[in-house]
Amino acid sequence: MGFLTPWFLAGAAAVGLPVWLHLLRKHKTTPLPFGSLMFFERRTQSSIKHRRLRYLLLFALRASLLLFLVLAFAHPYVEQKVLPRLRSNEVTVLAVDNSLSMRSGNRMAEAKQMAKSEVASLHPGERAQVLSFGSRVAVLSEVTDDHLSLNAAIDSIQGSDDRTSFAELSRSLRSIAGSLRLPLHVQLYSDMQKSGMPANFNDLRLNSDVRLEPHPIEQKDVPNFTVENVVAPRRVYDAKKTRVLVTVAGYNTQKAEKNVSLVLNGRTVETKPAQIPESGRASVEFNSLEVPYGRNKGEVRVDSGDSLPADDVFYFSVERGDPRHALFVSESGNTTALLYFKTALEASGQDAFTIDSATADQVANVNPTKYAFVVLSDVGALPASFENELRNYVRGGGSVLVSLGHTSAGRSKVPVTDERIVETRYAGREGARFESAAWLDPSHPAIQKNNRWDDVKFYQAIKVDPGKGRVIAKLSDETPLLIDDQEGDGHVLVFASTFDNIANDFPQKPVFVPFVEQTARYLGKLDQGPPAVQVGSFGELRDSKEVGAAVDVLDPKGDRVLSLAEATKAENIQYTLAGFYDIRRPNGRNELVAVNSDRHESDLTPAAPDTLNLWQNTASGNQASGPVSQSAQKPLSLWWYVMLAVLALAVAESLLGNQHLSVDQEAP
Repeated sequence: MGFLTPWFLAGAAAVGLPVWLHLLRKHKTTPLPFGSLMFFERRTQSSIKHRRLRYLLLFALRASLLLFLVLAFAHPYVEQKVLPRLRSNEVTVLAVDNSLSMRSGNRMAEAKQMAKSEVASLHPGERAQVLSFGSRVAVLSEVTDDHLSLNAAIDSIQGSDDRTSFAELSRSLRSIAGSLRLPLHVQLYSDMQKSGMPANFNDLRLNSDVRLEPHPIEQKDVPNFTVENVVAPRRVYDAKKTRVLVTVAGYNTQKAEKNVSLVLNGRTVETKPAQIPESGRASVEFNSLEVPYGRNKGEVRVDSGDSLPADDVFYFSVERGDPRHALFVSESGNTTALLYFKTALEASGQDAFTIDSATADQVANVNPTKYAFVVLSDVGALPASFENELRNYVRGGGSVLVSLGHTSAGRSKVPVTDERIVETRYAGREGARFESAAWLDPSHPAIQKNNRWDDVKFYQAIKVDPGKGRVIAKLSDETPLLIDDQEGDGHVLVFASTFDNIANDFPQKPVFVPFVEQTARYLGKLDQGPPAVQVGSFGELRDSKEVGAAVDVLDPKGDRVLSLAEATKAENIQYTLAGFYDIRRPNGRNELVAVNSDRHESDLTPAAPDTLNLWQNTASGNQASGPVSQSAQKPLSLWWYVMLAVLALAVAESLLGNQHLSVDQEAP
């Protein structure tokens, strides 16, 4: 019970009026004649017997009348539970979170049990639908009133390695409401993880016919340790020991020491302790990884002892192979460009390629298909047989890098591509008479990580008509500096200057090393990639030449991911489980892909109740309600009932008062 205006209760002091009337008023006596008072002493007469309450029932009625009148002005009320009003044809949607964080403790079992309890509470004819969601929403049942099928759908929900996305859930609910054209009552069972909330709150918007009722499984901060990241090479090409850098994180944790282990192909290589500060991070470095030939499965583990062991391991793959050969062709006696190019490649730490050099008059019988890529460094005439072999090599998927200088200026066309050479442009070394790179396309792989060429001076450049080629860089006089020309399935990269520090000072600048490294990777089709990817990402299965060829993919459980029809048609695959995917291609380009869950799931901090309330109220017309309340509290006023009691007491007091007054009048 409550009072809307409790200050009116101070009026209860008026109950003193009937007390005064019945008890404290002065006593009056009737004078009687007496012969003589000379023998009587003067004294105060006691009035105790006159201070007794008379007419107790009348007194009680008057006191109650005043008290109830005061109570009426205070507006008393009681809290009344009001069940949500069901709308016509409303469909109950049971949305169960099956992301990685729900695998902590018994959260998943609790969520499924709550969903089953909701099914049991449905009245005959009331329909429902079961959903599970992580980063995507899966519809597990039809809209039905069959409790058996609804419970079976709930039982089929299993914890995954996926990340929570409440934005994706809201988008799906809007879509379902639009397709069904019926109001939805969404029962949401989740740990309401804070990291699952989108950056833009507008993504949580709900339609006016969607009523959301969250049921948080966990409402406190739970401590959790995780292997947050591992830095390791994707491929190695020598027998040297490999460095692995590990980051271990703690969420809502106290300062602790945890053992971190490096595992390769199921064998523990080394274990080191990590001092993790309170809710902080620690780094552990391993320098003892010896990688054998072939594809290898690497893991880093932490003995956390927390409620979510699924994120205590981080997977990475590392492959060891032999370096691939690249051919560098130049004019006889010109070895400066070769020296700069080879030195830059070695300085970058790129040991995936070995440079084989040859002069233009030595390549007549050379087969370019043996090489990862070919460099033509300012060559004049090439043997016709070799140039034809290069054209076929490029059309078949090979790559060629062509640099143009004073020797190639005598040609009318660029080797292999046959693009027209327009003219040679010179600038003097005196003063500031040089050209600079005025524009670069940072999206191209060759200059993606080194697009600051402002201080490079170009004294000579060969102007080429790019035709259909893609211009990647231009000089300040609009001369194309770098052109990517696609021929068939291969590429020819044309650099309109040299690598010998004569036509420019490019080889002496810091940007030259990353340019050579990235260009070699691009031309050699070396997909270094990260040692691991996240759950939910996609991987390419085939290129345009492999259409119709079967690709076999095994997931971390050893099951085949693709059907027979999909194995010959699918161009990519989405990784849905944490672990290792084994991709076997018909061309022998097999791959071992390490997949890890998104480490945002490791932070088990729940969202604030205010955030959930705001989410519920994003639908226009929705009533505000608590995040876990199943019924609303509504005040019920008692004013009319009190006023009826006042009226009854007033009538009773009048009748009884008149009766006593008549008795007093007759007494004398």
